Amino acid sequence: MLSYVLVFVGGGCGSVARFLCSGFFARQFGEAFPWGTLFVNVIGCFVVGVLAGLAVPEGRWMISPSVRQFLVIGFCGGYTTFSSFSLQSLTLAQGGEWSHVAANIILSIVCCFIGVWLGYVLANSSNVAAQ
Repeated sequence: MLSYVLVFVGGGCGSVARFLCSGFFARQFGEAFPWGTLFVNVIGCFVVGVLAGLAVPEGRWMISPSVRQFLVIGFCGGYTTFSSFSLQSLTLAQGGEWSHVAANIILSIVCCFIGVWLGYVLANSSNVAAQ
């Protein structure tokens, strides 16, 4: 039962953080392109990469399953917005904004992959430096 509560609370915290961050980026860069969603997804992927890199068996953190459930499944799951990304891409397509559709899909996939990779590499490079 504790696992469900941890995921629930983490997801709520992540969702509020997503709402605040995506709104901030949308105000900064405008809403013609879904910058807020893109930035939130990249940041979320980076955080998941850092957590994964630090929590590997040889990593510097021994993260308990409960903390991992709260942070990775709950918080990061609530924070990242793949469903919003998909709906915004569909809306752009329905509006005939094909260059924005392509840019949103390509940038999201490439930048999120780079984000999770950089987070993982950063976490593992600090593991090497700590040894």
